[in-house]
Amino acid sequence: MSEKPRRRWMGHPLPDDVTSEMTLVELTWEKGKIEHWIRFGRQSYEHILNGSDRIVGFSPGSIFCFVRWAANGYGTVISRIDILSAVGRGAPYQTLPFVRPGGELLLKIHGWPKVERVLQAVDAIEALAIDPADASPDYWRHLHNRLTVGEEAHPYTRPEHHAWLKRRRVQ
Repeated sequence: MSEKPRRRWMGHPLPDDVTSEMTLVELTWEKGKIEHWIRFGRQSYEHILNGSDRIVGFSPGSIFCFVRWAANGYGTVISRIDILSAVGRGAPYQTLPFVRPGGELLLKIHGWPKVERVLQAVDAIEALAIDPADASPDYWRHLHNRLTVGEEAHPYTRPEHHAWLKRRRVQ
């Protein structure tokens, strides 16, 4: 008789009942070498693997920001920020390193100057007392498109946020 296969990550078993519907993200923190972190988002699961590695999970529909930075002896090798919406089982998604299965990509930026502008936009949304995880997905797409072509993005506003909340209620 065979056992039901268990979900595993980096050789560690994961509880099926908790993680089967989630988007999982592997986070690593080795100061000055490799730093993967979540800038915002509502985690519904966390599993600490060791002192520098952990796995976090997001429920379908949750929006989160995943930042990756790495350096070697000569300086920064990668600086990247992705804002994703976690997907449910059977939904289409884009794959990303360290994210299983993947997510709906709302923003994908690399290079420190552009990453810094995204982080400033996140700070500006928080300054409005709005959780960036609740901001309109359309705004993140707008920010991605404008930064990609080197243009200035419009700031997120309270009226835009209220319009998004009303639209979300109707949907």
